[in-house]
Amino acid sequence: MFRPTKRLQKAGVLGLNRRNAEYTLRHNARSLYPLVDDKLRTKKLAREAGMAVPELYGAIEAPYQVRLLPSSIRSRDEFVVKPSGGSEGLGILVISGRTKYRYRRADGVLVTEEDVKHHVLNILSGMYSLAGQPDKALIEYRVKFDPVFKAISYLGVPDVRIIVFLGVPVMAMVRLPTRLSGGRANLHQGAIGAGIDMATGTTLTAVWRTEVVTDHPDTGNRVSDVAIPHWPDLLKLAARCFELTGLGYLGVDIVLDREKGPMILELNARPGLAIQIANRSGLEPRLQDVEQHSGDLKTVEDRVGFAQNRFGASTRS
Repeated sequence: MFRPTKRLQKAGVLGLNRRNAEYTLRHNARSLYPLVDDKLRTKKLAREAGMAVPELYGAIEAPYQVRLLPSSIRSRDEFVVKPSGGSEGLGILVISGRTKYRYRRADGVLVTEEDVKHHVLNILSGMYSLAGQPDKALIEYRVKFDPVFKAISYLGVPDVRIIVFLGVPVMAMVRLPTRLSGGRANLHQGAIGAGIDMATGTTLTAVWRTEVVTDHPDTGNRVSDVAIPHWPDLLKLAARCFELTGLGYLGVDIVLDREKGPMILELNARPGLAIQIANRSGLEPRLQDVEQHSGDLKTVEDRVGFAQNRFGASTRS
């Protein structure tokens, strides 16, 4: 009965209870959670630190402000509406174009301005937020993903999730939207997670639902051996989020825009653990390695160099 658990522990796979007890509770002060749970606060914090984020066109914080929505969107052919306190990609409305009187969603469906207003009111009511609390709606720049992902993504924008511990990037994956996920880069909804070699930024194996896969189910193209552009910049951006938030254990989600380069999409104080399956490697040995050497890693460059030297695919036993 206990053999599978013991095998996973021996392989260094981090479980939810141990993640909570040894890492999030020990290294993430509860008072800091609002910095990452509220996407509007995260965006402002990152922008003040000179870190790239998708441009904010407007924020609606109360129902009476919905009348201001037309002034934020009428001059724009593309934009994204998202809940500030949402999770798992829920409540995100992506507008990819427009006709004279309607807006075109990313899936091709046409919606009216009234439909967009109704969606914003749903966001404000807390329909998509953590614990159903009243929320804010953000209207922001629609990311145009880097061409490297065109062959291995369906409709939506892929993102790169990097786990950072004490300022050191320890593990990464790229999340690729599928038809099943509705174009969202969320594993719980059916996106693919492809592990990334920390040294080179090249994709490794991938997981889709409960299966290890080599090809994208919708495009048929191979998802491994893809070189992620700007890889050192992504690692530095992720490492800087330690000082930005004060959180010792966090997930950093980064998008790669074909014109603007890497941008922080959001931060997560409780990142999921499926990244280990995507990489076919456990987190625990890497976290322990960082704890042993963290005192010697003084700068972002030190921490990124440590990650690339210690956690690359070629260094695995």
